[in-house]
Amino acid sequence: MKKLIVSAFALTLISFTSVQAQTAEKDAAQQTETTTSTTKKSAKEDKVAVKPEDLPEGIKKTIKSDDFAGWTVKKAFLVTDQKNTQYYELQVAKGSESARVKLDKDGNNVG
Repeated sequence: MKKLIVSAFALTLISFTSVQAQTAEKDAAQQTETTTSTTKKSAKEDKVAVKPEDLPEGIKKTIKSDDFAGWTVKKAFLVTDQKNTQYYELQVAKGSESARVKLDKDGNNVG
């Protein structure tokens, strides 16, 4: 009887240790995955804030056109993606509506 109790206790202890090790491995894997996805995002594109009044003339003309009548630029960013392609990302608003627009330096829609 004594051997049975000791064996059951040893089996329980081994099971508990195994579960703890699996949980630790899972946590480490999740942390690595989170770090990797954050690194990929930062490597994907680089954003630099630009004052709306400092935008290129092509974009200013597009914003003043009938397509953007009533819309105002709230924020602007010069974005460089991983292929070194540059475009401007504008956050525009019209009343309670808001939108995000991607334009090249000539004011053409790129996304």
